[in-house]
Amino acid sequence: MNASLMYLEIAVLIIALLIILVDLWAPEDRKKELGLAAAFGLAVVFLFSFTREVTTAEYAFGGSYVMDPLALWFKRFFLLAGVLVSLITVDYSRHVRAGVSEYHAIQLLALVGMMFAASANNFMLLFVSLELITVSFYILVSFLRHRTESLEAGVKYLILGALSSGFLIYGIALIYGTGGTMAFEQLSENLKATPALLENRVLTVGFLLLLAGLGFKLAIFPFQVWAPDVYQGAPTPSTAFLAIGSKAAGIVLLMRLLGGVVPDIGLSWEKLLMVLSAATILYGSLCAIPQRNLKRLMGYSSIASAGFLLMGFAAASKTGSVAILYYLGGYLFTVAGAFAVIAVVVKQAGAEDVGSLAGLSQRSPLLAATLALAMVSLAGIPPLAGFFGKFLLFKAVIEHGVNFPTYYALLAVAIFGVIVSLYYYLNVVRAVYWSKTPQDISPLELSTSTRITLVVCIAGMLWLGMFPNGPLEMAGNAVAMLHP
Repeated sequence: MNASLMYLEIAVLIIALLIILVDLWAPEDRKKELGLAAAFGLAVVFLFSFTREVTTAEYAFGGSYVMDPLALWFKRFFLLAGVLVSLITVDYSRHVRAGVSEYHAIQLLALVGMMFAASANNFMLLFVSLELITVSFYILVSFLRHRTESLEAGVKYLILGALSSGFLIYGIALIYGTGGTMAFEQLSENLKATPALLENRVLTVGFLLLLAGLGFKLAIFPFQVWAPDVYQGAPTPSTAFLAIGSKAAGIVLLMRLLGGVVPDIGLSWEKLLMVLSAATILYGSLCAIPQRNLKRLMGYSSIASAGFLLMGFAAASKTGSVAILYYLGGYLFTVAGAFAVIAVVVKQAGAEDVGSLAGLSQRSPLLAATLALAMVSLAGIPPLAGFFGKFLLFKAVIEHGVNFPTYYALLAVAIFGVIVSLYYYLNVVRAVYWSKTPQDISPLELSTSTRITLVVCIAGMLWLGMFPNGPLEMAGNAVAMLHP
C-alpha cells in the first residue's frame, strides 16, 4: 500500500484527535489556547515537509493516491493556510459559546480532505476528499448556532453543496461508463488507445458535469451564487478557510484532469474556458461595486479571482499553470491578511460594514497597513504579490493571442475587471485612512497570534511581489510533470 506516503495527512489527523482529547481535561479558561496548539502543530508539519523533496511520482493504494511535486506543493500550501486560519481562530473563538475544540478539529479534518485532494489519482478518492471538505464546511459555516446569519449561510451551502455533489457523482458515473476505469492514468491510456472515445458525447457530458461540480468549489460563473451569502454569514475564520482552501482544492483537481488526464479535452474547451473566465471576472467585479459589507465584498472578490485563475486554464500551457500556482500563493497571504483584520474589526466594532473601518489607522497602524496592502494586492498594484500574479496570467494569455486573436478579447475583459476593481478595493483603503474620524479612537489591543498572522501575511505579499524568482522556480518544478 505504501501508506508512508501519507505521512503529512496522518500527522494532521493526529493533531485533530489530540485537540479533541486534550479538550477533555483542559480547564475552561485554557480551551481558547487550543488554536495555538493546532497552529504550532501544523507549523511543525509544514516545516517537516521540506525535509523530503519529491522529484518523481510515487503511488499508494493501487495507484489511487499519488505523491508528486504538484501534490507536495499544494500540501504545503494547505498546511500554511491551516496555520494562518488557526491563528485567526484563536481570538475569534471567543464568539463561540461552546465546542471550541470541535471547531478546531473540524478545521483540521477539512485540511486533511484538501491534502488528499492534492494527491487524488482516482475518481473515487477525488469524490471522497471533496466530500470530506464539503461536509466539514457544512458544520464550520453554520457553527455559530445562536446567529441566524450563520445558520442561513449553512443551509444555503448545504443545499447548493449537495447539488454540486450530484453533478460530480453523475459526471464520474458517465466517465466510468464510457472510459471503463476510475483511475486517472488508465483513463488517459484508454483515451490514447481509442481516440474515438474523445468524440463520445456521453464522455463529454460526464466531464462537463465534473467541471460544474468543481466550478462550485471555485465559485465560477454560473455556479457562484452561494459565495456572497455564505461568506457574509459564516464565522470569519470559516470564510477565510473556505476562500483559500476550498478554491485551491478545486484548482489542483482541475489541473490534474485538464492538464494530465484529458489534455485534449482541455485544449478543445479553450473557448468555453475563455467565456467562463470572462463572465466570472465581469460578474465578480461589477457586483462588488455597491457592496458595503466587508465579507460580502470579499465574496465577490473571490468570484473575480476565480475568473482570473481560469485564464491560466484557458491558456493551457506551462506558463499558464505556473501563473496559477503563483497567483494562488499571493492569494493565500492576501486573503488571510484581509480576514485577520476583518475578524478583529468585527469583534471590536460589532459590525462588518466598510464604515466600521473609520479611524482604524489611528487605532491600530498594523491592522490598517495589513488591510491596505491586502486591498492593493488584490487590485493588482505593484510591487505586491497580486500584481505579479495577474501579470503572469496576462502574459500566458498574450502568448496565445499571437496565433488566436480571441485571447485578446479575454485579456481586454480582464483589464476592464482590474480597472473596475480599483474602485471598490481603494474605497476600503480610503475608509481606513481618510474617512471621518469617529469619536472612539482608543487603541485596539492585538493578541500575539493576531500580530504573528499580520506580520506573516505582510511579509508574504511583499516577498512574492518583490522577489518572485524563488517562488516561480518552485511553481515551475511543481507543474513540470503536467507539461513535459
